[in-house]
Amino acid sequence: MAPDILCIQETKVQDKDFPVSAFTDAGYHVTFRGQKSYNGVAIASRSPQAPLTPGLGSENNDEARVITSRIDGIPVINVYVPQGFEVGSDKFEYKLRWLKDLLNFIKARYRATDPLLVAGDFNVALTPQDVHDPDGLAGSVGFHPDEQALFQEFLDWGLVDIFRRHVKEGGQYTFWDYRVPNGFKRNRGWRIDYILASAPLAEKSTNAWIDTRPRALPKPSDHTFLIAEFEI
Repeated sequence: MAPDILCIQETKVQDKDFPVSAFTDAGYHVTFRGQKSYNGVAIASRSPQAPLTPGLGSENNDEARVITSRIDGIPVINVYVPQGFEVGSDKFEYKLRWLKDLLNFIKARYRATDPLLVAGDFNVALTPQDVHDPDGLAGSVGFHPDEQALFQEFLDWGLVDIFRRHVKEGGQYTFWDYRVPNGFKRNRGWRIDYILASAPLAEKSTNAWIDTRPRALPKPSDHTFLIAEFEI
């Protein structure tokens, strides 16, 4: 598969070391923002890009967790939301602030009535359908009501969860924790990666699915690909 737009998170590479030629040789334009050893986001596209901003423009701007570019007239925001570590910790509170800053960033720059795409690793599972053990995981990091309430604000503002627009049943995930024995084989997963679109763009979506095959490869990422198709 050769997607028109590819949003990548956790690249873990400084900008000077980013493998630009690997993308250009494959026919892609690429915009990126990285840090050594952790974080990092990139957007690759078949069409040329107009980079808009490398961060949130707030106190949470130091980490390479968000990048925005305009592609074929559509703003595309790629995010890597902090994991949160432990409920009640400073890192958890930072995650909540970061999500709120992201929401304010979007509200200040865009209208829900215009085409907009927001994609990435949100590190939040919204509903019981999105985790393998909703009772056992309730209240834990990634499945906590404070995180879910903030994520719901993105949808209330006007963004649409494209995967859930097309797939109603649960049991389909984008992340399987390495620490869970045979977690992928047992499908002990979480759906914490999203493609969100404003209503005008969501209406043009024709399909969405999760490709689990890369997760079964040798030395895979703990996440796999979430894919959406649009007729534009």
